[in-house]
Amino acid sequence: MSGPADTPLEELVSNRIWLKKYPVHYAGLDFHARTTVIRLSNGELLVHSPSPIDDALVERIGDIGPVAHLIAPGSYHYFYVAAWKAAFPEAAVWICPGVERKQPDLEFDWILSDHAPDAWADEIDQVLVRGNRFIWEVVFFDRPSKTLIVTDLLENIGEKSDAVSWQFKLWWKVVFHMWDNPKPAPEYQMGWKDKRAAKRSLERILEWDFDRIVLSHGENIESDAKAVLRKAWARPLSFEG
Repeated sequence: MSGPADTPLEELVSNRIWLKKYPVHYAGLDFHARTTVIRLSNGELLVHSPSPIDDALVERIGDIGPVAHLIAPGSYHYFYVAAWKAAFPEAAVWICPGVERKQPDLEFDWILSDHAPDAWADEIDQVLVRGNRFIWEVVFFDRPSKTLIVTDLLENIGEKSDAVSWQFKLWWKVVFHMWDNPKPAPEYQMGWKDKRAAKRSLERILEWDFDRIVLSHGENIESDAKAVLRKAWARPLSFEG
């Protein structure tokens, strides 16, 4: 089987959200990740989990609007931020807490928190997911499109996922039981330490009025989004306290 293919930037929500899948080879496994581009009401672009970038993508992005914000939203989603910053030097770089330790050479402007900055607070909410020893991320809710955007807090990989290596499928089926069974990434499942903080973070996300979930890994959730999350997060939501 050939490895995952790069895909063009495609519009998900008219004049608001664009998505791009790109190949990932990590720990000997091949799969996809996804970049999300949001056009704010002032026309500026927010780029969540940047992908590899080339001249064609720079031109395509330029047709949509000026890049104002580059978001490294999680512990494993910062690899291409520097390349985007080189292409769009006027953009501000925002990182999830912990990225500054994992990638000390990455230049950034701000560290994300539970509270959306003024730059997008009127349109987008966010939560820093707490309580895990291995992995951190900031989850975003785009209110105008009722779209939740996550990195590793939910993965949905299975028979509909293209170009997944057999090694990946083996691990997801036999070891993690995540094949066609949406769940948090294995690092989450093995790493909950502050269970009370984790539960609070997840409950806050579930208070938002979202209809769909855009994922970094796997097929997006386009129906029964809250029910999918409640099932996927049943264990951390059941924590006492």
